[in-house]
Amino acid sequence: MVPHLSREAQGIGFGILGVVGFSLTLPASREAVPYFGAIIVAFGRAVIAAILAAGVLLARREPLPKRRQLLSLVVVAAGAIVCFPLLSAWAMDRLPASHGAVILALLPSFTAGASAVRNGERPSVAFWIASVAGAATVLGYAIFTGFGRPQPPDLALILADLILAVAYAEGGRLSTQLGGWQVIAWALVLAGPFLLVLAIMAIPAHIESIPVKPWVALLYLGIGSQFLAFVAWYTGMSLGGVAHISQMQFLQPFLTIVFSALLLHERITAVTAAAAVVTVGVVVLGKKTAVRTSILRDTNGVTVPPTDCNTFQCGVESETFLFTLYTASLCFIRYCDSESR
Repeated sequence: MVPHLSREAQGIGFGILGVVGFSLTLPASREAVPYFGAIIVAFGRAVIAAILAAGVLLARREPLPKRRQLLSLVVVAAGAIVCFPLLSAWAMDRLPASHGAVILALLPSFTAGASAVRNGERPSVAFWIASVAGAATVLGYAIFTGFGRPQPPDLALILADLILAVAYAEGGRLSTQLGGWQVIAWALVLAGPFLLVLAIMAIPAHIESIPVKPWVALLYLGIGSQFLAFVAWYTGMSLGGVAHISQMQFLQPFLTIVFSALLLHERITAVTAAAAVVTVGVVVLGKKTAVRTSILRDTNGVTVPPTDCNTFQCGVESETFLFTLYTASLCFIRYCDSESR
């Protein structure tokens, strides 16, 4: 950490680094998926990151997570390491990266909503109006570019938004206990062995003939996007707070569009640029609305601090919720693949 900077300033700096790292995810996935396939791109990158994370944890002799923190780590792993990479990689085999950037512009709004539910906050009506407006803009863009209806890859990215938002909210809360980078590191170590088996089973037969560029993209996804960017992101949230640092996500759609044009030579249409501006604009307005925190009191009227549980305030366990979404993701991809044959 830089000693002469405030915690908030350091948090913003780490948050920006994380967003820049995430902004390259879709272009790198778009480059790698045609050669490796969605499974290798999704899970192979996690295995690369898990090896790196395990080495750092061992070198620093980090203490093991407490048992009460394991379920939260499972939520982070299921959302940020399994579901989101799988859905986004599958979508990037079918959509331009710049198109995906517009869909993922909903992520800050979804993250704010997930964080509100997870932490017992009560967003204002204006927040939900802005969220609906953002979702309507994205849906309208998907319908316009999909010749009258959203395409399956659009729906996959919207589902990926929702899943990653839950993982972000859970990871941001957990980062205040474990530390920023330790959250993603331990989540990777937990998921690594399982994903290694799946990645080995999906190794393509022509792997020796794959050009250098897709290999570089895959390595970036594992080292940069899946580990270093998350380290910076969760460190930023632990220093500056989830609500404040998550605003840095507003930069991500525009950076992804720029990287898509520079690295993949994609043509950025006026409709894509306008949809990104409008979506980010309504999400920014939503983030500026008031959010009230629910205050819990016991029978004597004494304020009760939030409990360190692993359940949403609405009564739905977050790990069960993520498992349901994970199952839905796999079924969705299998159905779409069978329909395309």
